[in-house]
Amino acid sequence: MPGRLLPLVLAFAAIPAYADPAADAAAIRARLTAWAAAFNARDAAGACDLFAPDLQYALPEEPRGTRATMCGNLAQVLARDDLRLRYDAPEVHEVIVSGDLAVVRLTWTLTAAAQGGTETTTEEGMDVFRRQPDGRWAIARFIAFAPGAPPR
Repeated sequence: MPGRLLPLVLAFAAIPAYADPAADAAAIRARLTAWAAAFNARDAAGACDLFAPDLQYALPEEPRGTRATMCGNLAQVLARDDLRLRYDAPEVHEVIVSGDLAVVRLTWTLTAAAQGGTETTTEEGMDVFRRQPDGRWAIARFIAFAPGAPPR
């Protein structure tokens, strides 16, 4: 009898576990909040950790960015002593989880202080997260723009 159960046990072991979309959405929100904290602490490596190795992104000033570009820019701007930058926790409008992919619509608010002046701006974005081999969610693709930004 035990020999007959082995194929059945192996068949059930091969079925992938169903993800918990609510838990995945919470994990993604936590990753975004952690990113803001790392950025605000001027921790470029911690901020860069949110991005997948194969990151591709588009910004008005950087239409074909990569992880190397993003991490280099983060390190450069966070090292500046003449500039104080602070991101609020993002306003997450929507998280759609489907298996190992998730799409997030969000708004970031950045406050920049330099040379005695302060400016606050918002940026709308859409991030595509992919579950990484270690189980953590990372941004694989994103697009962002400032509302009212003039077309190029």
